[in-house]
Amino acid sequence: MESMEAEMKSLTKVWITVLVCLTYCYIISRNFPKGLFRLVSVLPVIPIFIILPLSLSSIHLLGIIGFFIAWLANFKLLLFSFNQGPLSSPSISYLHFISIACFPINFKRNVSPKTNNSASQTPESSSSRSFLIYALKGLVVVLLIYVYRFKQHLHPNFIIFLYCVHIYFLLEIILIITAKSVEFFLGLELEPQFNNPFLSTSLQDFWGKRWNLVVTGILRPTVYQPVQIICARIFGKRSAQLIALLATFVVSGLMHELIFYYFGRVWPTWEVFSFFVLHGVCLAVEIELKRRLKNRFQIPPLVSGPLTAVFVLVTGAWLFFPQYLRCGADVKSLGEYVIVAESVRGLIQKYWGSNRLVF
Repeated sequence: MESMEAEMKSLTKVWITVLVCLTYCYIISRNFPKGLFRLVSVLPVIPIFIILPLSLSSIHLLGIIGFFIAWLANFKLLLFSFNQGPLSSPSISYLHFISIACFPINFKRNVSPKTNNSASQTPESSSSRSFLIYALKGLVVVLLIYVYRFKQHLHPNFIIFLYCVHIYFLLEIILIITAKSVEFFLGLELEPQFNNPFLSTSLQDFWGKRWNLVVTGILRPTVYQPVQIICARIFGKRSAQLIALLATFVVSGLMHELIFYYFGRVWPTWEVFSFFVLHGVCLAVEIELKRRLKNRFQIPPLVSGPLTAVFVLVTGAWLFFPQYLRCGADVKSLGEYVIVAESVRGLIQKYWGSNRLVF
């Protein structure tokens, strides 16, 4: 309990520091023109946001704060320096500036009109269906936590598969709770974070249209587009697109290595980085093959879908999860679930006086 209270104090200090830094950025946005001067004024905030997660020890808090602040917030501030991205609206309020900078959310720019089929679904029925889906995913996470008690009797590859499902569902739940909270308190209509990645029919479909769309949306203007523009003048438009694609996966790999460093505080083995570089190379090959074939040959979705899923899972088990297991993130995260469960049980016993509750 004492360690949990200490962690909450550290978390409070982290968020106070974030608010102070973002307030500073919001004020300078009206005093410095876009470009070099604004970039220089923002640069001191970047290393602060990278260092902040190191004051925490919880795996879940490290992952969330590292992703929200060290990665997304820093990239948004870089875009903001050149008057681009979601923070650059001249009419943006202070509250919206802080919320968009802190959390993985994007505004919907164009809302397509509803078709006759979608019109038959009321907002209430759609919300109820979404709530039920996420409730079921939350139940799956709870069941997986229970199954991990018997992991010594299960095949290691099956455990890695369960980790894949666990991390995906947990990440989706965290992001949707964040998005819905901001939507409720600020009245904003937000873009979805995921688009059924398990239905992907290719790597291009998986990374470009279905998996973690917030990250895709922030990497495109910060990495892909600038690299493409620069390389197009040297290598031509076609080659520039492939180089920009590889550069995007390289940056994504580096940022994931940073998150894993937060977990274990050990020098990276570059397996996670290699996972993203491998996917970038394979995606570039896939795109080039599609260009050359020009739709003369297409793999049926019933075949390409399972192949895509198998490729993601196999490469993840080979390169992504070994470092996750090596730094003990799985053991630490399960220990945190136990601490939370014990805390909830203690609160229930305190306020209801029940000594027979067993979790």
